[in-house]
Amino acid sequence: MRTERNLTRLDRVFARLDREPERPAHIDVPRMSRHRVVLFAATLAFYLAIVWAVAITSWLVRFDWQVMFFRPYQQWPEIHAFLDYYVVLGQRGPTAVMVAAWLGWRSWRQHTLRPLLTLGASLLLLNITVGAAKLGMGRLGPHYAITIGSNEMGLGGDIFPSGHTANAVVTWGILAYLASTPRARRWLSALSAVTSLGVGLTTVYLGTHWLSDVLLGWAAGLLILLALPWCEPLIARAETGIFSLRDSWRARRGRVVPAPAASPVGVPAMVPHPATADGEVPARESAASVRAPRAPVYLAPGPHTARSERTPVTPVGSRRPPHADRVARSATTSARPLTGG
Repeated sequence: MRTERNLTRLDRVFARLDREPERPAHIDVPRMSRHRVVLFAATLAFYLAIVWAVAITSWLVRFDWQVMFFRPYQQWPEIHAFLDYYVVLGQRGPTAVMVAAWLGWRSWRQHTLRPLLTLGASLLLLNITVGAAKLGMGRLGPHYAITIGSNEMGLGGDIFPSGHTANAVVTWGILAYLASTPRARRWLSALSAVTSLGVGLTTVYLGTHWLSDVLLGWAAGLLILLALPWCEPLIARAETGIFSLRDSWRARRGRVVPAPAASPVGVPAMVPHPATADGEVPARESAASVRAPRAPVYLAPGPHTARSERTPVTPVGSRRPPHADRVARSATTSARPLTGG
């Protein structure tokens, strides 16, 4: 009796990977809805409020100093080693490589460049906006603070807002932004929020950022994610342009004139020669035109045949040397006597 083996989850995953890549019939592209516009405006107001609170040295700056003097890395030293590795989830290089690898696989499976182009656009916006804010406000970090109780702004630092936090929000949040189903978008949004929250608090624990730096970093990363639908038309045009360049390059490669087929070895190649004034070809040139092409150096002279078509080199007949006193078997005239008769 034949029984079918039940497929495990791993078997189903490999079966899915073995399928041919196919472009989805409908790709859900987020639009700049009214709800998203309201969230963008609220986040921008929160961003400006944090900058203003730090600029006027309000209670937020005093709370920054209190957290710094508390020294969390000395209060809980047992988790210091783990958080040294966890904070890597906010570094731009490692996180960009990991997310780009996943989105590159998705781009290949779906025959679309939108995931990679969206990641590139978000990282470009992140570098421009966060980098300009860091250099413009020039705030020093807790380890380099000079005056106790001051906001440490305009002193040539590059700590405000937190780049680790903003990068964690953008790189992990882009997975939720590009999710194909609402359920996956909800789960990935929660996962990216927890990851970026943990990265921001880890920088405060290690003493590399003020708490206000982390708050501004969260707002900066969220602004980029909320503004991505405005970049979708540009991303679509860039994808169309890249595919057009690919098609034109393939067309140019397809128009290459093929080389003339080589005539078989041993068959004279008919090469046209210029005729004389009366239409006749000179005898010397006509004799040269019917000359067989020279065989390659690595081949033996003459026509080169396959091994199965070659004649055996062993001579027909007996291999024994001839003897004068021996009579050939075919020359015997007497037949062998028959017995039993």
